[in-house]
Amino acid sequence: MTKSAGISRRRFLQSTGTIAGTSLLRIGAPALAAITQAACTARQEDAAFVTLGDADAAGLAAIAARIIPTTATPGATEAGVVYFFDAAFSNQMANALAPATSFLAELNEAAARPFAELGPDEQDALLAATEADDRFELLRVMTIFGFFAMEKYGGNRNHVGWELIGFQGHHGGWEAPFGYYDAEYAKEHSHGE
Repeated sequence: MTKSAGISRRRFLQSTGTIAGTSLLRIGAPALAAITQAACTARQEDAAFVTLGDADAAGLAAIAARIIPTTATPGATEAGVVYFFDAAFSNQMANALAPATSFLAELNEAAARPFAELGPDEQDALLAATEADDRFELLRVMTIFGFFAMEKYGGNRNHVGWELIGFQGHHGGWEAPFGYYDAEYAKEHSHGE
């Protein structure tokens, strides 16, 4: 979650440094691929949620939308991150469903109405007060995974996450360019050829 429309690359990388200790990474790459594949299928078919009820889905989508908000660029909503949540909670991260929904219930109670119905400033204030909560951290990390995952595995609808950071990754991860720096280098050196 940011207090302004932008976020510095340094702050983003520093804040995501805590990911290694979360249960999301402990499940391993094959499990993550299975989660994201199911999420992608559901998102593209606009299927009903498998695990989340409509109210919980709306609340969790609202949380993700404040973590990676829609500004002049797409955010978690446009990337379909809530479908990543739903798939993850129905499979390898089933044990994280209760903490996530209890966190949402506490936000709803604190606001005296559903979190999803609050304005952005009210949502930001509630989330800022809970940033130290492990359950917020869980949802933050899951939002990042859902936003930047390969589209074919879920989240990152129309590659909005990649486009946001300038990654032209519509190819395998083993092929250049590997990121913004590599793409810029290629542009600078292809003019002389």
